[in-house]
Amino acid sequence: MNCAMQKTSLVDVAIDSIKTRIERGDWSVGARIPTEPELAETLGMSRNTVREAVRVLNFAGVLEVRQGDGTYLRTRSNPLSTVKTLAHSAPEHRREVREILETQAMRLAALRRNDEDIAALELAFAAAQAVDWRDEPERHADLDVAFHSRLVAAAHNPVLSELYQFFVASHHRAELINIFHDPTLPEQPGYAEHRALLDAVIAGDPDAAAAACRVFVFWKS
Repeated sequence: MNCAMQKTSLVDVAIDSIKTRIERGDWSVGARIPTEPELAETLGMSRNTVREAVRVLNFAGVLEVRQGDGTYLRTRSNPLSTVKTLAHSAPEHRREVREILETQAMRLAALRRNDEDIAALELAFAAAQAVDWRDEPERHADLDVAFHSRLVAAAHNPVLSELYQFFVASHHRAELINIFHDPTLPEQPGYAEHRALLDAVIAGDPDAAAAACRVFVFWKS
């Protein structure tokens, strides 16, 4: 088993373990759950594995991470089985779903973005490019996800944003980190593709935005 597969499997186990504790009523809705170090010790897993599981459950709407405060149980009923399905899906199936979501989102973003969106997108793009993926792959991945999330938000469709966040939490960040371990990557991987996508959205050109998005999705796959 390679490292990526092993990590995914451990995250699945952590998700299942947290789900079990939720279902048996260890924590009430609205209550703060144990910290990641405490969960890691209780579950007998590494903090990184627990952190990834909490991240998935946060985006899935089960948990709510409040920076500087802690993690809270949001609900006991959520499509956690969907998380498992996504975790074990074939890469080509994930790419197809991502292409459908992102290309339509970019079309809408190009048609609906406003001045506030453009300013926020430029800031998000600059923030991602300011972090060297070779030195801080996880930080760069987080900022890349934030940039794409901001692009989708520019479509001004909350349902689409929720769907995208759910999908991103399950796969996009982890896939980026795996990609960043490729020693053959150029100095600024994906820079031109990101810039072309952003420029198309800013220009209000839905066809160019969709085309740039397709290039980007296939480059990442």
